[in-house]
Amino acid sequence: MGVIPQPPAVVTLAALYGAGGAVVGPRIAKRLGVPFVGPDLPGVSAGRPGLAPEVVAEGWDEPRSGRRLVGSLGRLSTLTGDTGGSFERLDLHQHTLRAHIEEYLASCRATGGVVLGRGGMVVLQSVPWALHVHLRGPREARVRQGAELLGIDEAAAAREQKEEDRARRNYVRSVYGIDGDDPSLYHLALDSTALDLEVCVDLIVAAARARRSGQVRTP
Repeated sequence: MGVIPQPPAVVTLAALYGAGGAVVGPRIAKRLGVPFVGPDLPGVSAGRPGLAPEVVAEGWDEPRSGRRLVGSLGRLSTLTGDTGGSFERLDLHQHTLRAHIEEYLASCRATGGVVLGRGGMVVLQSVPWALHVHLRGPREARVRQGAELLGIDEAAAAREQKEEDRARRNYVRSVYGIDGDDPSLYHLALDSTALDLEVCVDLIVAAARARRSGQVRTP
């Protein structure tokens, strides 16, 4: 009897501000030999008439703050030459983009990938071997780590933390109707401020390999 090949690894990362998702994500992907799927999704904006690339980027670059949405709306009005119905057109484009984003993420089932944000734990929840990870930590510790990772002062990091955490949570709640902090959504939750980020990479890679090979029982 031949050996059944293992599917390519699939990992989703939900990371609060300062938890290091953008640092550990690419490292995990490299170790597992799969693509890293970050904020920029190839081809998502292709063929979307009426929206400038920066509007697409801001409209679907998680997290999406209210300030970015208003800015996008303003550029949309400029492009269309009026303001009437701008919210409706932007909403339609967002739904269209959401469909394309979800289609792109779903392709990770065949190609494998490490997906950062964008509700990956929801979009890819039907993939039996996928590993869903939540990176978090105490707010003060994430502010300190965020400041260090971004090379900014802690006061600026604290302001960003408040806005980014709220936007990330609102994104998942508004788009998918769930609480992104719900522990039942994840197989692994790590305090990535208490553990070195490379240790987090090691733990996630080991868990992803175990889940892919069937050593971790699928519920």
